[in-house]
Amino acid sequence: MITVSNLAIQFGKQVLYKDVNIKFTPGNIYGVIGANGAGKSTLLRAISGELEPNKGTIELGPGERLSVLSQDHFQYDQETVLNTVLMGHTTMWEVMKEREALYAKADFSDEDGIRVAELEDKFAEMGGYTAESDAAALLSGLGIKEAKHYQLMGELSGKEKVRVMLAKALFGNPDNLLLDEPTNDLDLDTVQWLEQYLSEFEQTVLVVSHDRHFLDAVCTHTIDIDFGKVTLFAGNYSFWYESSQLALRQAQNQKAKAEEKRKELEEFIRRFSANVAKSKQTTSRKKMLEKLNIEEIRPSTRKYPGIIFQMEREPGNQILEVHDLKAVAEDGTLLFQNVSFNVEKGQKVVFLSHDPRAMTALFEIIMGNREAQAGTFSWGITITQAYLPLDNTAFFQSDKNLVDWLMQYGEGNEVFMKGYLGRMLFSGEEVLKKVSVLSGGEKMRCMIARMQLRNANCLVLDTPTNHLDLESIQAFNNNLKLFKGNILFASHDHEFIQTVANRIIELTPNGTIDKLMEYDDYISSDSIKELKAKMYGEA
Repeated sequence: MITVSNLAIQFGKQVLYKDVNIKFTPGNIYGVIGANGAGKSTLLRAISGELEPNKGTIELGPGERLSVLSQDHFQYDQETVLNTVLMGHTTMWEVMKEREALYAKADFSDEDGIRVAELEDKFAEMGGYTAESDAAALLSGLGIKEAKHYQLMGELSGKEKVRVMLAKALFGNPDNLLLDEPTNDLDLDTVQWLEQYLSEFEQTVLVVSHDRHFLDAVCTHTIDIDFGKVTLFAGNYSFWYESSQLALRQAQNQKAKAEEKRKELEEFIRRFSANVAKSKQTTSRKKMLEKLNIEEIRPSTRKYPGIIFQMEREPGNQILEVHDLKAVAEDGTLLFQNVSFNVEKGQKVVFLSHDPRAMTALFEIIMGNREAQAGTFSWGITITQAYLPLDNTAFFQSDKNLVDWLMQYGEGNEVFMKGYLGRMLFSGEEVLKKVSVLSGGEKMRCMIARMQLRNANCLVLDTPTNHLDLESIQAFNNNLKLFKGNILFASHDHEFIQTVANRIIELTPNGTIDKLMEYDDYISSDSIKELKAKMYGEA
């Protein structure tokens, strides 16, 4: 349990929030949301003790342990992978080290024997005798194979380190768990494993994430940082988003009577409660929704970018034909081979693979930026493409400001381009910033604006939600659902895939798995799991 009392945090004259009074209780998972700069990660840092608040107190339950997902991926480079995870349970690790030191003494005394006996009791109480196997199970669940458990952390890739740090945070069943962007750099299978793990976790969890499906799958409550306040809501992200949008529509419709508004909100809550029946947290969520004060539902102050893709011309019947493509990575790894497919009108295709380099290779090949090791492809004569590459670094090695940069990619004067940038949430003097100093999220919004100027009828998107905040992801997702042309994309965002794709093509070293079906059905199908094992040589 975490009790926050009269908390206030400000930096200089900027007040993030004040008068925060919330009790986070066991058995609940709290998703922390808010616009960029609202103070989501700051709240977690204050709770962890890393940041001293300007006012107020934060207390844990008596004797409780707090665990935090560390963002420093180099801190443990000289430790083995397994030891790094064991260090997640600080108290047990200290007992282990003292115990080992005593056993290693050449002049082991009676006092040492008494102390060792005490340590052995503590060690047993904390589950020390199964600690290594428990840590190994966590690592395996997160995709770190047993052969790497005794390697040094410094020998792992960046993505592997992320998984080890997550295992470290989860290890030892902490009473309170703080997770800041836990799904970053995790593949879809590992995210699914983490969702299942947290759904059975009975302690207190606070999580910051831009992954909407993850928030919906695990969270019983939403902590919304807005209006300079930290507000607790029952329900997950989708409930917060839909209710805030409903409140916004009602606020815009001034003629609606108060009683009519109340009835509409009550009906919305009833529908949401019925949908929650599929959730693992059904009971707690439903009880909380029944207690919800309707007056608490307010329009959000968030700003959503105006992402609108329009086609200049209707596509013909021939979209893209691919025959026997093969791609090999720079290190010699076979990414895929014997890849053949035809894209038909109206299809929105998500490409999957155990190796994310496979999707990038395919997109780079069909966009003419990379040579295939074998095979051919051809676009229909009516097709125009707009491409969002995984790596956009080359586009921003320039001294141009945002307006001049965008004018390279479309017709229109300075006023037109400023209006376009305004839709993408660049206002006032921001449009005169040099593109070389933009943040990752700002660069992505610029790349999306560039794509929109093309008025293409086929969008090629390589991991489009990278670096975007929840508001931009939601706006992007909403428009792609309505887009009438073709979309070829790769993503690690479950909700994005489920709501956009109507066809799934998985690239493997032994050909493709090609299905016209929804993503949720694809990942839950036993027959497809068997087929995937065979195609990847794991059967």
